[in-house]
Amino acid sequence: MALVVICGQPCSGKSTAAVCLDGALKDSESKLTVRVIDEASFHLDRNQCYANMTEEKMLRGVLRSEVDRSVSKDSIIIVDSLNSIKGYRYELWCLARAAGIRYCVLFCDVEESHCRTWNEQRSENGEASYDDKIFEDLVRRFEKPDRRNRWDSPLFELWPFRDGIEKSSAAILDAVSCLTKKADSKTRDIKILQPTIATQSARFSEANSLYEMDRATQEIINAIVEAQSQAVGGPVNGISLGQGLAPINISKSVGLPELRRLRRTFIKLTGQTSLSGPPPPSDSDSAKRMFVDYLNRELGSA
Repeated sequence: MALVVICGQPCSGKSTAAVCLDGALKDSESKLTVRVIDEASFHLDRNQCYANMTEEKMLRGVLRSEVDRSVSKDSIIIVDSLNSIKGYRYELWCLARAAGIRYCVLFCDVEESHCRTWNEQRSENGEASYDDKIFEDLVRRFEKPDRRNRWDSPLFELWPFRDGIEKSSAAILDAVSCLTKKADSKTRDIKILQPTIATQSARFSEANSLYEMDRATQEIINAIVEAQSQAVGGPVNGISLGQGLAPINISKSVGLPELRRLRRTFIKLTGQTSLSGPPPPSDSDSAKRMFVDYLNRELGSA
């Protein structure tokens, strides 16, 4: 339904803003499913994650993959992280556009001196804080969001040092309205991102075929990811997918990016075949059987 990107300097109140927004959304009449994705979700240490550029890129990759897997038309995803690089915010915006959902940015605007003081106070109290060197580096590289950029719009600004952060804060209420307000032909202030040809995996002749293919292949991917997480990196043999479907055997761990690449390739190949042959499967079971056979061939020969 929506993706919310929270950004700001280190120790600027982003996590507090995420909690307040989460609570305000759950208190709304819509009774929405809301999930917050942050470093703590993966038990990651902030100083280790930002110790160098390699670690930081790995962190962004982990968060981006989780967002990519989680965005849907049925839930609101809140990304609680620095999100300080405009190029990274653009990547998150592209995920929202590809999913055809709403998008907004919630910016915690706090002066560097106040962020530095809050970081020192956290360190003195034994709470999670940044090392001085890492803090100064992150502050120096922060790229402030600009509402003129499509990946920074709509932009809602909070001033935690001046006004504090509450569920009743103006920016929080505006964000809730943006995320939950019903959109129709008369609504002009609510924008739902629309996928472009470049972000769509394939274009089938029948809308039902596209829907069934997309849903069926995503269910297979989710089953594989879940089985691999339970296997803790070891080989996964005989993933059962239900009656009438062959099991999937994987000799080595396959990452989500690779699984998504295989999924896109399969959908593209199926669409190309339908141009000169029979149409793609219009039911979920047929699509699953074809995708399982494709995965066993590709992963078995890897």
